[in-house]
Amino acid sequence: MSPPNPHVLVLTGPGLVADLRLLTEVADREFAALGVGGTVSATPDLPGFRAALKSPDVLVVLPGPDPEARGLFAERPDAVWLDLTKADTPLPALAGDTESAGGTAPAGGTASGGGAGGTAGVMAGTHLHGRGIWGLTWAIRHAVHRLRRPAHRIAYGDHPDQWVEVRSPGGQSPAAPHEAGERAPVAATRGGGEQAPTVVLLHGGFWRSIWGADLMDALAVDLADRGFAAWNLEYRRPDLHGWDATTEDVARGVALAAESARGPLVVIGHSAGGQLALRAAADDHRITLAVSLAGVLDLAEGDRRHMSSGAVAVALGGSATEVPAAYRRSGPLERLPLGVPQLIVQGGGDDLDLVDFGRRYARAAQESGDQVTYLEMSGDHFDVIDPASPIWRATAGAVAEHRKPF
Repeated sequence: MSPPNPHVLVLTGPGLVADLRLLTEVADREFAALGVGGTVSATPDLPGFRAALKSPDVLVVLPGPDPEARGLFAERPDAVWLDLTKADTPLPALAGDTESAGGTAPAGGTASGGGAGGTAGVMAGTHLHGRGIWGLTWAIRHAVHRLRRPAHRIAYGDHPDQWVEVRSPGGQSPAAPHEAGERAPVAATRGGGEQAPTVVLLHGGFWRSIWGADLMDALAVDLADRGFAAWNLEYRRPDLHGWDATTEDVARGVALAAESARGPLVVIGHSAGGQLALRAAADDHRITLAVSLAGVLDLAEGDRRHMSSGAVAVALGGSATEVPAAYRRSGPLERLPLGVPQLIVQGGGDDLDLVDFGRRYARAAQESGDQVTYLEMSGDHFDVIDPASPIWRATAGAVAEHRKPF
């Protein structure tokens, strides 16, 4: 069956501060890239906004600052709600098709990114914020991806950001827990009963809460289409919750995937997620392959170079001299040898510091005795997570070569 081909309505609320023509230009480019129809519609007052929310179209909603307009979030929980600014008053988390690993069903929306396409057709509310006009491209992508390839959301903790979305090969749904307290065997199978490899995806964003798991939606869909069970993991970010919360969440999410997997377990991280992926591999040797896509692989040097306005120190709670133990535990270079095969992928047109980190890390890992493949091709920071790019296709091919356990 071919995937749904939706019409996307981008709806702006009263008082939104943005040039409508620019929003339309951005949206039209994204509609064309995704092969969908779409329109941008402005509503100057609250009654018009409320009426437009009843549209049957797939909705991306920019409510603006009006508190009454923002209060209508619950009327369209299936929409993607977008704040161009970093919201001072986040939209409420909503219950959706979220199932806990233990068999209960807590509220499952998120106030910081990501989203859920439910296997029963019920999708949790999604709120993206703080990305400016560029956020519209991600909101449209997220709305289309979750409709075309719905995911099954599983909570691994009580916080709204502690969840993973599973997309199985061929659109299969993972098995659900039968009784409270019973963990579900969610491993999927390919044709002939062979267990599909499980891939855990860790998004980047320099560990900041304005970025979420929606960044990895396209790869999750692509990997599921390639025969993998794709687990797109959300986690609490350290700017709001501290570094320990982030590392604990990644470890818990990976452990859940490892317990559920019946085939090889691969962890793939992008940018800051590349660092998280390699740390996870160092801590959990059930992982059979760790993949870094444009990863931040030298934390100490990243701190010294003040990358992304000091993002490393903010995330880890201080500089390498102030909290050296955190850098020793979390820095991929400091953890060598990891004892797990690794694939280090880097676009040659990326930030030159990241190119430097990738090359130096790969050499150091090989010298430590680890099994490492270094893949550098033309491409920028986001080409490595674009299913249409040559560098991602080469990466996916290399990952496919590691389907059998080492």
